[in-house]
Amino acid sequence: MRRLIGRAPTRIDFGGGWTDVPPYPATHEGFVCNVAIDRYTTVEVSPGVDDGRFALASAALRRAGVHGAHVALSSDFPVGSGLGGSSSAGVALAGSLAAWRGAQLSRVELAELSCTTERGDLGIAGGSQDHYAAAFGGALALRFREGAIDVREISISPALRAELARRCMVWFTGESRISAQQIEVVVNAMRDGDARVLRLLAGMKRAAIGMAEALHIGAIDELAPLVREHWELQRELHPSITTDLIDTMCERAYANGAACFKALGASGGGCVAAIARADRVDALCEAMADLAEPLRYAIDAEGFRVVERTDV
Repeated sequence: MRRLIGRAPTRIDFGGGWTDVPPYPATHEGFVCNVAIDRYTTVEVSPGVDDGRFALASAALRRAGVHGAHVALSSDFPVGSGLGGSSSAGVALAGSLAAWRGAQLSRVELAELSCTTERGDLGIAGGSQDHYAAAFGGALALRFREGAIDVREISISPALRAELARRCMVWFTGESRISAQQIEVVVNAMRDGDARVLRLLAGMKRAAIGMAEALHIGAIDELAPLVREHWELQRELHPSITTDLIDTMCERAYANGAACFKALGASGGGCVAAIARADRVDALCEAMADLAEPLRYAIDAEGFRVVERTDV
């Protein structure tokens, strides 16, 4: 039986999140630094009919113009993790359905197709960084301008990828993430030119630019203080971005060898990350064990790819 399986990674957003969310890029330019990880959405396409279980899958099938196909989705990360899971699913769907119909799409085209399906067809507001992380993999420096996104792939060696995954630990808090209504409050503040919010976003963007350069030269010890600075700004955007548990984890992390700490994604729960000092990895891991579940990972360097194809 004909079958195709594709997958796309999730990401750790080190900095610049929110500055990729319209309307900010049109007037101020956004900048994001992120890295893809090997927690995946996997899509299996086979002959059949759409069962309508997943709105995103149905929308992707319609946009791809694919008929007579059934799509199954699975993932190996928690729902509401703040790792860009919906964008991972969108890119995995877009890439798998393109391959199913014999089309070849560039990485940029995959990211934009996924973003258009999510925003245009499903009406889900948000930025674009997650779609690019899922399509490209690796470490990215993304500059967002009105009508354009500049993609810079940051070359990081296998040794740096391994050291980053060793020192940058991720935990799932088990809490639900920030709501659409709370996101709307921040977006409206951007639209209204709120001076406080724009000041915070400008600082987050500056930190993200520095993070990209730190990764470029392989300097984790220069990356960490910028991530710390970013979180201090990010948490001030809205009261719900942090939670009591996240604050407790942050305090515990700094007391046990963390050089930085931040919540991932829009926050309000999901996953958090901390970069340990080089000699305090085990101590930090042990200190956090009773607060949240660790999420093991490696850096993904491939982005979307077809992992299995049967054409008969």
